[in-house]
Amino acid sequence: MKIDSKTMASLAASLDSTMQGRVEKTVDAIVAAKEKGGKVAVVVGSGPNIHEGVTTLLAELMRVGVIDAVTTSSATISHEMGGTLDKVKRCNGKELGLDPFLLPRGDDFELTDMDPHVEAQIEAHMPVEYSLIEAIKKADGKTIIKAAGNLGYPVGLWIEHLSTEILALAKAHGATFEEIAGLGADERTMIGIGAKMGLPVMVTIPQLIGGGATGLCIGDSISLTERASRLARMLSGADVIIESAVALTQEIHDGPFERYTGHGLWSAWQGHFSYSLEGKTLVRFDLDPALEQVYQAEQKGSAVQQAIADGQPKTKLFKVPFRMEMSGFARHEGSIPVIGDIGVIWPLVAWKLQERLGLDLEFMSYPQQLEEGKAMREDIVQNIQPIDRAKMLAGLRAHTTENPCRWNTGEQVPVRDGFSGR
Repeated sequence: MKIDSKTMASLAASLDSTMQGRVEKTVDAIVAAKEKGGKVAVVVGSGPNIHEGVTTLLAELMRVGVIDAVTTSSATISHEMGGTLDKVKRCNGKELGLDPFLLPRGDDFELTDMDPHVEAQIEAHMPVEYSLIEAIKKADGKTIIKAAGNLGYPVGLWIEHLSTEILALAKAHGATFEEIAGLGADERTMIGIGAKMGLPVMVTIPQLIGGGATGLCIGDSISLTERASRLARMLSGADVIIESAVALTQEIHDGPFERYTGHGLWSAWQGHFSYSLEGKTLVRFDLDPALEQVYQAEQKGSAVQQAIADGQPKTKLFKVPFRMEMSGFARHEGSIPVIGDIGVIWPLVAWKLQERLGLDLEFMSYPQQLEEGKAMREDIVQNIQPIDRAKMLAGLRAHTTENPCRWNTGEQVPVRDGFSGR
């Protein structure tokens, strides 16, 4: 796709010279990993990653072979099942005659602008109140673009309804919820392209509770211990780990099976699978300036490591809101903090990777406030469809026919490079 170099230069100029240098350093690390046949994993949150088109860009980078694994939130899985972004008409629910007990703050209720194929699929498997739909169409309200599914009727309710069915299928096949859902998801989503290419996309334990019933079904599909072990194997195989606008990553990048920070000591001692962050590149895209302060304190005098060695509380020592993920990140010799808007940082990284690796990208994200960003969001709304139940079941039948063994963890199933989490 054609990318406007002037726009990219403007995005780069919005970062200070230090952060521009760290973007370059991040690209260098990814290129070095890919040129030696290494792996790149991304730890992505929800919220801005959805709205800025980042998750769609990550799916594209998976398609072209740059990103090899993704961890994310259950909310992101739910939104991707709904089509990533959609248009809804938002009205006053009380005026529609809905029970105020059911309505959120502001009494808003939303109607999803649906493709006829999606509407027919929902109607075939779930009761739809068409009188309510007609009432919303006639009511005063405003149309907005927002994270797909969610509170929009009937797609949000359909995603929760379908999630219970996916949970039963996941348990029956020894698979994660994410794997089954990916079989029916649009291939411009992370779960969709992950299922097509056999790349792992998994929700992390700290990010399980989100997306309503979908999050609960994801959490119930496999045990916490198995989920933690699969995530550990995924990160173990990665040369570069990039964290994008996500909280609580101490429990992700150095969770219960990671040795370098010490948290996985007893797991390794007792014979569990374990891995080490030593020698990896750990990148974090974040808006929090406190991350930079803590990083600089560690770079200049190993202050974080010394605080740990002395058993001192880090929050009081640094006089900043000390988020737990700052500890392992700041102490890691291969860490690269990039402080800025992920809507700016990710397209810059993708643009530079396209040039360095000779990629043919069919999608590029832009900050949503730019004209290019507005067009990008419209493109996602129009072209990324909600999960297709029939496609999911057909994919599941094909997978079962080709591989009658247990889906992921049976001994008969070969492990690919120890990386897929399988």
